[in-house]
Amino acid sequence: MLQLNKSTSEINREVMEVDSSPSQTLAYYLEIVRRQFPTIIAIVSACVIVAVLYLFTAAPQFTSTASMVIDTRKVQLFQQQSVLGDIAIDSATVETQVEILKSENISLAVVRDLHLIEDPEFTGSGGGVLGALLGFIGGIFSDQHASSEFEQTRKALGVFAKNRTIKRLGLTYVMEIGYTSKDPAKAARIANAIADAYIVDQLEAKYQATRRASVWLQDRIKELRTQASAAQRAVVDFKQANNIVDAGGRLMNEQQLAEVNSQLIMAHAATAEAKARLDRMNEMLKQEIPDANVADALKNDTIVKLRGQYVDMASKESIWAMKYGSDHLAAVNLRRQMAEIKKNIQDELKRIQESYKSDYDIAVTREESIKASLANVVSESQLTNQAQIQLRELESTAQSYQAMYDNFLQRYMESVQQQSFPITEARVISAATTPLGKSSPKSLLVLAAALLGGLMLSFGAAMARELSDKVFRTTGQVEEELGTNCVAILPALGGAASATGLASKFGPKASNPQQDLLRYVVDNPLSRFSEAVRSLKVAVDLNSIVRENRVLAVTSTLPNEGKSTLSANLAQLIAHGGARVILIDADLRNPSLSRALRPDAQAGLVEVIAHKAQLEDVVSVDPQTMLAILPTGATSKLLHTNEVLASKPMRDLVALLRSKYDYVVIDMPPMAPVVDVRVTSPFVDSFVFVVEWGKTKIDVVRHNLRNAPEIQDKLLGVVLNKADTKLLSRYESYHGRYYYQKYYARYGYVD
Repeated sequence: MLQLNKSTSEINREVMEVDSSPSQTLAYYLEIVRRQFPTIIAIVSACVIVAVLYLFTAAPQFTSTASMVIDTRKVQLFQQQSVLGDIAIDSATVETQVEILKSENISLAVVRDLHLIEDPEFTGSGGGVLGALLGFIGGIFSDQHASSEFEQTRKALGVFAKNRTIKRLGLTYVMEIGYTSKDPAKAARIANAIADAYIVDQLEAKYQATRRASVWLQDRIKELRTQASAAQRAVVDFKQANNIVDAGGRLMNEQQLAEVNSQLIMAHAATAEAKARLDRMNEMLKQEIPDANVADALKNDTIVKLRGQYVDMASKESIWAMKYGSDHLAAVNLRRQMAEIKKNIQDELKRIQESYKSDYDIAVTREESIKASLANVVSESQLTNQAQIQLRELESTAQSYQAMYDNFLQRYMESVQQQSFPITEARVISAATTPLGKSSPKSLLVLAAALLGGLMLSFGAAMARELSDKVFRTTGQVEEELGTNCVAILPALGGAASATGLASKFGPKASNPQQDLLRYVVDNPLSRFSEAVRSLKVAVDLNSIVRENRVLAVTSTLPNEGKSTLSANLAQLIAHGGARVILIDADLRNPSLSRALRPDAQAGLVEVIAHKAQLEDVVSVDPQTMLAILPTGATSKLLHTNEVLASKPMRDLVALLRSKYDYVVIDMPPMAPVVDVRVTSPFVDSFVFVVEWGKTKIDVVRHNLRNAPEIQDKLLGVVLNKADTKLLSRYESYHGRYYYQKYYARYGYVD
């Protein structure tokens, strides 16, 4: 039967894993809420009550806000650049201004301007009943002497900072200034005072910064003036020491060098021209009579005239010589005149040659002189260039000092103007006004927060209780943790578990009127308890189809879980149905069933096993249900009860009872304290395991069953006993009282 139960549990677990979905998860949490609903209601109610008390006791607060913008446009009375520099207004700058508004400097200015240390709201206790109570308690534990002005100021600053709010509106340049007070007019007045104090602080800060910059600039200007004058004097002294003279923006040496170089070029050209004329004249001297082109080039009238005469006489001599012969006197005279003319031409050419030579010599001499002058000028220029390098350094230094002096002088003039006209980029765009309604406490918000907080806290408490609840409460837990079926859930019965009523059937009648729990199924056959015992009987009958199921043993993990009550009622139910049933009390360590049913019995199971008594002599029969009961007998001297139950006479006795009765119900001892149950597995057909609902720990039951595989193999199922039907309806609604009472109470059934 256990193997079948394990397979069913594994199949159910696999189905749950496969079907795990958001809807399943939601259903799981809804089940937790249903089970822990009273706890959730209690915590939520407590939170709401606390919120309502807070709303009734807290003093109303009023918040007034003013808006201020940092204008990014340049608002300048003068066009010059600020002496402190123009800082771009970006997001970081706005956040910096927000922190400045939160600074103690601004707060202290407002406290002093409005005399807030004289206001009880800033130096006294808080408002409302809660504030008065806290102030009274603080006054008891604080020093009784009067606070100093410094202490009052610090206390006022603390209250001021707590009630003040400064924030930037989104990514804009607008800052919102808010203040919360019990007096709406005071809240508006303080919010406007914060804005005014900030603007005054900014103006004062700029004025002080400009004034300090002006003082520093004055000292720096004096220093720069001295440095610039010294640098200029150094330039002049260096020029005088190195004979450096400027002329039209250029040095004198440079101009001389350019002029001498030009003269040298012209002299060189004149020399070349004179030499060319002289060379041409020397070539002409080599000719007897210069040709006409040369004569014209010389432009000498004498040579031109003599050459013309020479040409005429040569023409005449040629004619006369041809006509009269070369020896003719006329021809001879002509040749003599031609020689005269030729000699005159040569003399004239030599005279011109001497003139050209003289011109050439003069040109060469002049060129040499200019070259010498150029060399001197170049030498002097080189020396001047070397000195000019240092001169440029001195001039650059002088110009730098002069530029710095001019710049600082201009900045100083600007700072003087800014001291007279300080400006700030911040301006109020919306002044604070008296609020018409309170800002806190917001009733709906407080109640919603209390409700939400209560729900979260209660759900957390519910989850904590669920996680810490390591006991059996549902049939699903039994199937999941133990791998077996939960065959019945028995409701808790009212009254103590006394057996005086049943004992009266077998002995003297007791005077105790309390209801007999051991005969509950007989006295209340239509109760839920009886129905649950019947379901156990049905499970026994269904299991008989698989195997013989006539010897039933009822056990539990710990004492006082109700196994004896279940054993007696199960036996009574089966016997009342007409079957032959015997109930055996086999709990030799604590025979509570025998004490309740047969308190006067002198012999019982132990004597029958020891062959000291006959079975018929120790068995009692209930006259109403015909249930046979075999008590334990004398057990006070038994040391090894497990040996008694495991003995062969015990097995023989059970075999005998199996032949005489239809069912043998054995009340076994609990498994955790003793090992007696484990030795009875050879002659027991099925075990019924009783677990107290909501009390027995899961790990204890699992540990005992795991260590007793012989009992697991014959385990019929688990019975959850002493279940609270009201609480059970939160865990498994189909096991609650609702359905039974609704549909059966009108027919006279009792529960």
